[in-house]
Order: sequence, then C-alpha cells, then structure tokens
Amino acid sequence: MPIQTSTPPLVHTLEPDNNSVLYVLFISAIAALGGFLFGFDSGVINGTVTALGNAFNANDVATGFNVASVLLGCALGALAAGPMSDCYGRKAIMVITAIIFAISAFGSGVATSSTEFIFYRLFGGLGIGAASVLAPAYIAEVAPAALRGRLATLQQLAIVLGLFVAFLSNYLIATSAGGSAQIFAFGIEAWRWMFWVELIPAVLFLIGVLFIPESPRYLVAKGQLAKAKIIFSKISPSDEDELLSTVKQSLKGDSKPSITDLFIQGQKKIHPIVWVGVALSIFQQFVGINVVFYYGVELWQAAGFDESQSLFINVLTGTTNIVATFIAIALVDRIGRKPLLLTGSIGMFISLAALTYIFGTSGLDELGKLALSANMGTFALIMANLFVVFFGLSWGPIVWVLLGEMFNNRIRGAALALAASAQWLANFTITMTFPIILGSIGLAGAYGLYALSALFSFFFVRKYIKETRGMQLEAM
Repeated sequence: MPIQTSTPPLVHTLEPDNNSVLYVLFISAIAALGGFLFGFDSGVINGTVTALGNAFNANDVATGFNVASVLLGCALGALAAGPMSDCYGRKAIMVITAIIFAISAFGSGVATSSTEFIFYRLFGGLGIGAASVLAPAYIAEVAPAALRGRLATLQQLAIVLGLFVAFLSNYLIATSAGGSAQIFAFGIEAWRWMFWVELIPAVLFLIGVLFIPESPRYLVAKGQLAKAKIIFSKISPSDEDELLSTVKQSLKGDSKPSITDLFIQGQKKIHPIVWVGVALSIFQQFVGINVVFYYGVELWQAAGFDESQSLFINVLTGTTNIVATFIAIALVDRIGRKPLLLTGSIGMFISLAALTYIFGTSGLDELGKLALSANMGTFALIMANLFVVFFGLSWGPIVWVLLGEMFNNRIRGAALALAASAQWLANFTITMTFPIILGSIGLAGAYGLYALSALFSFFFVRKYIKETRGMQLEAM
C-alpha cells in the first residue's frame, strides 16, 4: 500500500486572507482549550501535594503515586485517542474528553481516600492524554502551511496558561485559607476547591467544541469530500481544490488509515519517523521540566523557602513560561523548528548545570534540609526561571508543533498517539522517581541527571530532526 504516490509542492507560500485567518484562529483556539485543561489538570496538583499527604497519611512513595497516577491515565488516553479519532473523528473525541475533565475535577475534590483520589486522577488522565493528541492533530490539519507553526503553538500557549491559572488559583485559595490543608469555604478544605476550579474551563471547552467543524483531512479519509471542500474553502478559499486533491492523493490506497500503517509495508518494523517522534517526546520530559511544575512547592521548600513563598514562586514561574511561549510563537515560522530546539537544549543544559552546582555546594540546616544563602537562593531562582524560559521557547511548544506535522496523513493519528503515550510514560517515570531521588541523592543529583538529558537532546536534534517550516502536511 503506497503511503504517497506523488510528490506535492514542498512549500506553500500563499498567505490566507484575513477572514480565513480569523476563522482558523477561532477553531484552533477552541481546540487548544483542551491544552488549557491539560495544563491546569497537570499543574493543579502542585499546590496540593503536602495536603494530600496529610489527608491520606501517605509516605513518600504513596505521595509520588498520588501525583504521578494521572500520568498513567494520560498514557492510555493518548494511545487510544489517535485510533479513536481516526475512526470517529477529532470533534467527537474532543466532546468526550471535555466530559472526562469535568468528572475528574469533581471527583478529585470529593475523594476521601488515596484509592478514590487515584481513581479520579487516572480517569482525568485519560482526558489529558487525549487532549495532548487531539489538539495538535486538529490544529495541524486545519491550519494553512504559512501559519501552521504559529497556530500549532497555541497548544503550548494554552498548556502554559492552564498551568499559570492553576498556580494562581492555588496561591489565592491557599493564601485565603491560610494553607492548602486549611478550611477555605463552606467548611471544606482548600485543596478540594483547587480541583473544583477546573470545572469552569471544562464546561467552556465542551460548549466550544460544539461550534467547530470536523477536521477536513479526516473527512477526506472518510470519503466525505463535499463536506471537506466546504471547510477547506473557509480555511484557504483560493486553493481549496488543490488542497482537496493533494490530501486525496496522500491517502490513496486500498484501505482507510489504520494502526497497521505505522509499520513499513511487508515488514514488522515501525517506520523510523515514528521512533524519532517517540524519542523527541521522551527527551522533552527527561529534562525534568515537570518536576518544576508538579513539585514546585516541595522543591522550593527543600531549598529553604516557606509554603507561601513557594506558591508565589510557582506563579512567577508560570508567568515566565507564558512569556517564553509568546517568544516561540513569534519565531517558529520565521527561523524554524530545529534552530529553536538546538538553542533550547543549550540553554537548558547551562541553567540545569548551574542549579546542580548550587544545590550540590549548599549546606544543610539543623533539620538536615538544604539551606541556601540569600544570594544563592536568588541565583537558584534566576537559573530555574532561565531553564523555564529556554524550555518555553523551544522544547515546550516545538515538540507539539513537530508531532502535529511531521507524520503524513495516513499515519498521523496513530503515530501522534504513540509518541504522546511515550511522552506520558516518560513523564510518569520522572514524576514518580523525583521524591525518591530527592530523598536519596538530593536536588543536586536530580538536576545533574536532567542536565545530562538536556545535553544529549542537543545531539539528538542535530542528527535526527529535519526542518518542516513552510511545508505542506502532504509533503511530510
């Protein structure tokens, strides 16, 4: 079965008109709300870790699993979302995802035991994992080539905005209550309200998805050419016929796209490009970015800050992440994907190596906890935020851009699902092991490992990542 039987134009230079740009921006922003929920659900746990440990009498390993359990659900959700969206459509699965987010947010807040809490977090993970696949796939499939990089970064912008709102709401609720384990309103603990805040964006996402069209490339795969042409005419009114023709050609074969297309025809080997996507996803997590987002409060308390100061540092980190993502949006279609990844790898390595040195050379207080001097505490804060800056302008958004566009039409859903699932498993590994590493070799040991991963990522990008800026999806 040929994956592509002719070579479409490699570069699409025609800029869409203003009306089509606004339309694509609107439907992409709705899809990206899934990314917002992805970010909020991932970050809300940050301010609740200590309270959860107290509420459920959890030790370090149990606490780690309370935090990391959602990521197992993410891996399953990501793995299932691609094939399911290929079968039932991107839009239908996004509706289901919104409902999952709402149920998980409510259930996590009412949980009375670790088992019940973990169940709802695992269930919510299905939604996060699905959103991590559906949003970049949908945006890539509706965006004109000239704008695809900037529109695809909406996914990461939504993720970091979700993280920021989670950090901010956690901070405001905990400050008002006097701590995450204290009573906030109606006699209910603050940490439960932190989870319930997510119900607001979950409902907005559900309503928004009802107003966006199905992916035109999915419609072509299902033989619904008339509907696809109508959507293409709104996205790129001057060349909808050409788009329809090239998409049809890229899908030409004796059967519809399926999971078996991941394998080289006649062999039991998976296409090399799929492995590149998997490795890209793993490196994004092995630099340790989610240790900052999931364990920020615990990390800074270990470095000598109190809970209130640590929660405020989270808000500062979230703000830094948003600013860095805007930088990525401005640069991704100007200088390309690969240069940003290389720059990010170098910057992350330098900042992580500096943090390793800071934590490795600082003394301990009378309780055996890390004690930073005022100057070293400030330096650590600067380096941590510099790390977030380099991640935010490179590996944060660009990985999702590439995963949405680097696979051809026949394998995109399944390949993206596999790569995203690998990313969540890598995330689970890092998140689950951090409390253990922190208790054994300390912050310096943990950040030393993340620094090495950042260094290796530079050489991986140089050898295996190819530039996709300006290329049509059908040319991948």
